[in-house]
This record gives sequence, structure tokens and C-alpha cells, in this order.
Amino acid sequence: MKTDIKVEVERLAADPRITDYDFWRSLKNVNNEIFHIANNNEPIPFDMIRWRAILKQARMRRGHTEPSVLP
Repeated sequence: MKTDIKVEVERLAADPRITDYDFWRSLKNVNNEIFHIANNNEPIPFDMIRWRAILKQARMRRGHTEPSVLP
């Protein structure tokens, strides 16, 4: 699984079609969805946690040290 995450991070970070804003917005959307699920005491799907990790790492790979700050 860790290898899958690393491969996906590398692929997304290198994709010029994805803007820094796209990363930020997607990460914010995933975080908001996780918050709403947790707030309703529902189980958080593992895929959401996985994608949050992928988006954070890909964004940081592009040179952003703080994944939660708008570029």
C-alpha cells in the first residue's frame, strides 16, 4: 500500500495539468468531508484517509511546506 501511495504522489506531483490551487481545493474538500463524517460519528472510509495522505504529500512534493495554506 505504501508503494501505491508513493507512486500516486509522484504521478500527481509531476502532472502539469494539476495546479497548486487544484491540490489545495481537493485537500480542503477531502478534509471537510472527513470532518462531516466524523462529526456524525460515522466510520471514515479508508480511501478518504489514503487520498488525504496522497494529496498532502503531492502538494508538499511541489514545494509547499504547509499543506493547509492557500498558495
